[in-house]
Amino acid sequence: MDGTTLYSIGELSRRTGLPVKTIRFYSDTNVVAPTSRTPAGYRLYDLDALLRLELVRTLRELGIGLTTIQRVLNRQLSVAEVASAHADALDVQIQTLQLRRSVLRAAARFGSSPKETTLMHSLTRLSGEERRRLIGDFIDGTFGTEGTDPNAAAMVRAATPDLPDNPSTDQVAAWVELAGMIGDDDFRARMRRTAGHQADQLPLAIESEVGDELMEFTRQRLAEARDAGIDPLSEEAAPVVDDLVRRFAEVFTREPDAEFRDWMAQQFELSHDPRVDEYWRLVWIVNGWQVIPGLVPVYTWLVQGLRRDRSPDR
Repeated sequence: MDGTTLYSIGELSRRTGLPVKTIRFYSDTNVVAPTSRTPAGYRLYDLDALLRLELVRTLRELGIGLTTIQRVLNRQLSVAEVASAHADALDVQIQTLQLRRSVLRAAARFGSSPKETTLMHSLTRLSGEERRRLIGDFIDGTFGTEGTDPNAAAMVRAATPDLPDNPSTDQVAAWVELAGMIGDDDFRARMRRTAGHQADQLPLAIESEVGDELMEFTRQRLAEARDAGIDPLSEEAAPVVDDLVRRFAEVFTREPDAEFRDWMAQQFELSHDPRVDEYWRLVWIVNGWQVIPGLVPVYTWLVQGLRRDRSPDR
């Protein structure tokens, strides 16, 4: 093979692996024009045409359009420039496909209805900026009123949930659940009520009044029950909760009745509300942080146990 060798369209097809029909199309559209023709009018191609055709085949296999390829062949664009731009475009496509895969897997895993799947898809399609704006509006709407704790707003903002480009099934599900929570006025009120205590790390009034000894005993008993996997709404939890109610009632010289149980629940909810704690758990999942069970407040277990005859999200 040398620079003077001419190839028929059939020979070009054998050397490049491209169908004769495709090479003829490239010739007709002047992507790779024939070098000359035989007296009978058959197309002939030189070595340069062969190399150009191989480049066209490679770029087409990489998904690059003929218009862009023509500019490369005419030296209006370099292969490096095209490769860089196309790689960036593929990154976006890959992220989109990965996100769709996560949504579909989440829908399959949780048995989502058509409506839930549509909502999940629309929420995950939001851009990173749109998702951050959604959370920003929640924080501003929750803590932007006069009299709210600026430390609480700063704490929530510092832990803004940020769905990654390639989220897991759990991250997609957590993000969708979070998006549903933050628009709820009742949840915002709960967040306002508890976040200030969490941010300032101030002891609850009930903790100060009953003293360190009883509080240490309480935290230990609650941690043991929770670590043992005891459901706070189960009959197995009743003796633990009843014993604590009796001890607290003695300190406050009150009857350990339903009214006192409700009062106790209200006091501990000032710092740890079940729905607020769930918000933080979901934030950890979305952000890919390790969810450490030992850091989940034990008071949530107690509040649910105190109200085991009602919804824990009262």
